[in-house]
Amino acid sequence: MASTSAKTPSPKATAATSPKSAKSPTSPKSPKSQSSGTEVTGEAVGTDQTIQAADDLDVEDDDASSALGSDIQSSTGSLTESIYAYRVLHGRTYNAPKTSEYWAPNDEQQNEGLDLLHNSLLMLLGDKLFLAPIGDNPQRVLDLGTGTGIWAIDFGDMYPGAEVIGTDLSPIQPAWTPPNVKFEIDDCLLEWTWPENHFDFIHIRALYGSIPDWGELYAKAFKHTKPGGWVQDLEMDVRVQSDHVAIPEDHVFEEWGRVFVESAEKNGRTFRISHDHMMRDNMIAAGFVDVTEVKLKAPCHGWPRDPKLQQAGLLLFAMLDQSLEGFGLYLLTKSLGWTAEEVIAFCAKFRAEIKKKSNCGWILT
Repeated sequence: MASTSAKTPSPKATAATSPKSAKSPTSPKSPKSQSSGTEVTGEAVGTDQTIQAADDLDVEDDDASSALGSDIQSSTGSLTESIYAYRVLHGRTYNAPKTSEYWAPNDEQQNEGLDLLHNSLLMLLGDKLFLAPIGDNPQRVLDLGTGTGIWAIDFGDMYPGAEVIGTDLSPIQPAWTPPNVKFEIDDCLLEWTWPENHFDFIHIRALYGSIPDWGELYAKAFKHTKPGGWVQDLEMDVRVQSDHVAIPEDHVFEEWGRVFVESAEKNGRTFRISHDHMMRDNMIAAGFVDVTEVKLKAPCHGWPRDPKLQQAGLLLFAMLDQSLEGFGLYLLTKSLGWTAEEVIAFCAKFRAEIKKKSNCGWILT
């Protein structure tokens, strides 16, 4: 994410600040609020640590998502009809932007998954919306690829004095928002129309598989961030790993990662942005300084012993359980030539393994 000093870890998101002018003050300290940029600690932080597994994993829980329920409602604002010109593929709806065809659906089922992911990551980050030390009084904030708008709304509630803009390809945000939050239909791959040196904080999350040139994206963010401002990006891997179980090369977890990486690369995109230090290196190349990178392990089920990580895992499991077909139907049929039936069978195989708590699976962020 784009956050900052050595004391401020960020999710595999890399955090970076734009260079300050000669008269600019030193980096602001993060506010001591629940959502502010502060250090995250615990078993999930870093790749060298191991999340402790619970003792009752012999009994498989195939209905973890039913314990959570699903109250999430999706409503949309009244925008022009052209914005709703969705494509329908195998019964799911997809947006058709100017620059490319976006790989994930924008229907209610997938949008509920986005909100589940938001809440899972919130718990993983210690109930923090971000980790960058943006100070107590951010004025202009951009949430790039806002999705359902849940992060932007939470941020607007937390900072009522900030002007928060959330952009996305699809009008899937709620009609009611805090007065300081607004949503715009925009494609971040096109030219940005905001002034230079405009935003105090730019938040990016889960754009993996959709950006052809991450260096160019970060360069745009750099151009439109104020000197001394912050950019944070949190991206996730598509491969499920485990510290407690040996995952063979022919396992569906490994196959899932391989086919998604291959399908994205055929479209000139990548799902590898969270690998190694790609985000950090691209941010540094764009001109950012004080770049901090921290990797987190996001559990995929309720297998951790720690109660908070267990709940975060259940939420992530619920997201995956209802989102798998949406992830695969477009990419695997259009890019790899699979039939819809093959995709559904593949998702069923993956779902069966995700449901096994004893796999102790996690995804790197």
